[in-house]
Order: sequence, then C-alpha cells, then structure tokens
Amino acid sequence: MAVSTFTGSGTKATTTAKLSKDVFALEVTSHELLKQAYETYLANGRENLAVVKTRGLVSGGGRKPWKQKGTGRARFGSSRNPIWRGGGIVFGPTGNENYTMKLSTTAKRVAIRQALSLAVKADKIAVIEKIASKDGRTAELAKLLAKMGTTRGVLIVVPHKTDELIRASHNLQEVKLISAKYLNVYDILNAHNIVMTTDAVIIVEEWLGKESK
Repeated sequence: MAVSTFTGSGTKATTTAKLSKDVFALEVTSHELLKQAYETYLANGRENLAVVKTRGLVSGGGRKPWKQKGTGRARFGSSRNPIWRGGGIVFGPTGNENYTMKLSTTAKRVAIRQALSLAVKADKIAVIEKIASKDGRTAELAKLLAKMGTTRGVLIVVPHKTDELIRASHNLQEVKLISAKYLNVYDILNAHNIVMTTDAVIIVEEWLGKESK
C-alpha cells in the first residue's frame, strides 16, 4: 500500500511511499486489544500520589471526648474515630498501591500495528523524506506543517530525536515529537495527523514486521 509523500519544502511530491501491509494494513475486526493497550499505557504512567491518614495517623484525639457512662451519649474513646468529622479515613489510598498493568510484547506490537492500520485507513498518516529545523527554529517547523495541512494534533515520528527538533517542536502546543522505537497506541490514537519520515517508516517496519521478535 502507499501514501502521499512530501518534500522538505512541504509541497506534495509526485511519488508515493510504499508501506508494509504487515504493519500498516491489518484488518481490525475488534478494538479490544487496542483498548487494553491504551489503558495499560495510562496505568503504567500513573503516579501514585494519593495518600490519606488513618485513625492512627491523624493528630489529636488522645483524650476521651467524654466520660464512659452517665452522659446518655454513645461511648467514644477518641475524636479521631473514622465516623467523626476530622477523623481518620478507612480503606483509603496509602501510597503503596500498584496500578501497573502488563501486556506481552507480542500483544503490544500487534496493537500498534492495528492502530497504525486504522490511522492509514483514516488518511491520518503522511510520509516526508526528512524533517529538519535549522538552529531549532520553531517557525520553520510550523511553516512546514502548515503547508502539509497538519497543524492540529500532530504526531511527528522521526528515527531519533535531535536537540534542534526538540527545541523546534517544544513551543508548538499541537505537536508531539517521538522516536520511531517509542511509538505507542496512546499517541497514535490521540493524534489527528501523523507525520513520519521515510527513515522512521523503515525502523517501524523492521521493529513491528512479522519477522521481528
């Protein structure tokens, strides 16, 4: 299969880039694996920051609120009882929870191939011979993307990140730069447009092809 390619100046070229059918043309009959890979990505990036204080950790409450008998009220030993306002929290997060999820390497690669296939089917992928920004200038990269008609939710896939490209893309809110080997289902599905260099396509096909391990 093939998609349109672009020259470095952003004008459409006369040739087309041939994409591997094993990576970019899968028939996706179920989205269950995509959903699982998407959720796994989010779960593994989750920071475990939520922590609550149990009854034993809340300060105060050392004195009995009122005497045991004779008041007509229920017996309480501490004002830090969980049923009191300002008391401890029962069964809350302690900061030791493990939210990570596991997905086999084979399943992960199949999910990425499915996501790329859906992106091609939706005409989201464009291939460019090379992306460069002299001295890391944002204006040059923004001008190129504008000529390509890809200015919203852009995922740029390159063989390797360079300092110049990182600087150029950093100030573009709708642009995310990623190395080919770090391509994932989350970024692919969230992107409105995916711009890949020809070298990045080669790396992705070698990485995700059926003969790869």
